[in-house]
Amino acid sequence: GSTYLASKWGVKSIPPFAMASMRFLLAGSARYAFTRWRGAAAPTRREWRDSAIVGGLLLFVGNGSVSWASQRVSSGLASVLVATVPLWLVLCEAWQGKRPRLMQLLGVLVGLVGVGLLVIPSSRAAVGGNGSSVDPVGAAALTLGSLSWTVGSLYSRASQQAKPAALAIAMQMLSGGILLALLAGVTGDWSRLHPTTVTISSALSLLYLIIFGSLIGFSTYMWLLKVASPAAVGTYAYVNPLVAVLLGVALGGERLPATAYLAMAVIVGGVALVSLVDASRRR
Repeated sequence: GSTYLASKWGVKSIPPFAMASMRFLLAGSARYAFTRWRGAAAPTRREWRDSAIVGGLLLFVGNGSVSWASQRVSSGLASVLVATVPLWLVLCEAWQGKRPRLMQLLGVLVGLVGVGLLVIPSSRAAVGGNGSSVDPVGAAALTLGSLSWTVGSLYSRASQQAKPAALAIAMQMLSGGILLALLAGVTGDWSRLHPTTVTISSALSLLYLIIFGSLIGFSTYMWLLKVASPAAVGTYAYVNPLVAVLLGVALGGERLPATAYLAMAVIVGGVALVSLVDASRRR
């Protein structure tokens, strides 16, 4: 949840696609070199292909959309819109022929009701507190990114990934980082990046995203996809708005109205419903 505020601060002086590219290229290179040094075998072409698809869906489209939209919406609102991931997960699994349980659907709906309650304060913060409507282009980009993240998460479970998992994660970050670097070249991000104009807060935000967002957060997420159901893993998107909105209030100057506390309680209730259904399936 804290990465949304870090992205918001990062793009203040670092162009979004250049920032996202550096984030994943540096993290992916470090993890790849360390894993190979520990004795991991060289990946095959098939493994590189599947990792490139996952990295393209999750990082190039998914995270790239968040980085770009951070210029147009608040960190709290970005986290709220990305919280549609569990809904996409349930719908995509249903399309694959896996019928969701009634309680699982109810949990998703309850969680999204809480997300809807959070939209009100977040939308005001997104435009400087004047209560104007949410930026539609930024919202559309975040929705596209959420759908792409969902598809990539599901594809990763069935794809042929390198062993150990740390190597596959590194390859995904490298693939996504390369695609983002190419996009940064097309959009002119690299030409607009001047080291002398990068602020200390943006540089520290990039470092935070590399360590906590990529090396720790993304790596943990991809590992969880292998050991838990996508619907259960996707409930992280319910908790993210709580963290992002609270940090936006404490550090980003966003105001938190009383309705947000009700929204948080509703979101936690949705998480509990989905988690209980998943636990009963395992039993």
